[in-house]
Amino acid sequence: MATQHATELIESAARARDAMDDGLRGERMIINMGPSHPSTHGVLRLVLELDGEEIVNVWPDIGYLHRGDEKIAENITYTQFIPYTDRLDYIAPFANNVAYAYAVEKLCGIDVPTRCQYIRVICAELARISSHLLSTGCFGMDVGAMTVFLYTFREREKIHDLCELICGARFTTSYTRVGGLANDVPADLLPMLRKFLKEFPATLDEVDKLLTRNKIFIERTREIGVLTKTDAIDLGVTGPILRGSGVEWDIRKAHPYGGYENFNFDIPVGTVGDCFDRYLVRMEEMRQSVRILQQAADNMPGGPWNSSDAKILLPKKKAVLTKMEELIHQFINVTEGINAPPGEVYFSAENPKGELGFYIISKGGGAPHRLKIRAPSFVNLQAVPVISRGHMISDLVAILASIDFVMGECDR
Repeated sequence: MATQHATELIESAARARDAMDDGLRGERMIINMGPSHPSTHGVLRLVLELDGEEIVNVWPDIGYLHRGDEKIAENITYTQFIPYTDRLDYIAPFANNVAYAYAVEKLCGIDVPTRCQYIRVICAELARISSHLLSTGCFGMDVGAMTVFLYTFREREKIHDLCELICGARFTTSYTRVGGLANDVPADLLPMLRKFLKEFPATLDEVDKLLTRNKIFIERTREIGVLTKTDAIDLGVTGPILRGSGVEWDIRKAHPYGGYENFNFDIPVGTVGDCFDRYLVRMEEMRQSVRILQQAADNMPGGPWNSSDAKILLPKKKAVLTKMEELIHQFINVTEGINAPPGEVYFSAENPKGELGFYIISKGGGAPHRLKIRAPSFVNLQAVPVISRGHMISDLVAILASIDFVMGECDR
């Protein structure tokens, strides 16, 4: 199937080339970039039409990482699908877990306790910092700044230590549950988090000094891959790319969810919409995430961390082993899943890459009739042909790095 699609892309490129006036074009060449190119941030293939080294057109060829997540969701319970969300934007699994849990809870009409909301905010903002650190490190490395990658990866390891403390896993977390969390956070999380928040800004300032005023980095990114505000809105891009083009849109502010209305933070926006602006937006977003995490650590409430709805949660193990009612309840919940009402909902969250949305159609029962994932990387990838035309091949590497997509959620 991928081969057939690739052939169609090349034929389309050839037709577009032949349709041009021979007097207005030089000798054109169709080449492949990927699907294993080190600068494509995933298994992506780009079909390039070149005039010398100048890019005339780009055709992204996706689908190499397609796993059928949406179809899988129809055949397993809502809870069983949680680990699959880890594999969407696999750089920020915590954030995916949180967004999916809120989507199912919206369908079922479940309200989670305040403590659960605060813990989820901590998880989502740690994921945002982790994602932006990798994006910035890889961005620097793609344009020749190797040192930055070492700085950012060191800080990501500290975040993974926090992830491991929270749920026992460093990468594929599967931490949320419908109605709450897999477990409460340990008592030593907040001291460890405060230590990270105290040390991290200094490293961020070091990265700032290494890149923001670096002449080579500036020349490789400024006025490269400009996405205008109008084009950004027309293409439907979200996240740092949209804000880098000067659109002040953040779902955490526009449609607060999960307690974000209780936090003070700013929305950074760019002015030009080039690669440099997108880098600056992510840098400032990390600083704003530090503000949010500090507020969450200082104001963490006590109380329950799971919903009080007994039909949603699994009963205590001791009760399962000693009482018939709890044993039956455990059996039904594990084998058939929670009994969600019929209906349809859409819930979107501000993930590191942009708006991650889940559209669920339920006909009742423990599994969705249909689940559609609105993946920000998939939508944002539309911008690549628009902002690449007229640039050099070497500029395309910087453009891809500034888009910061992950093919795991693009292909799904």
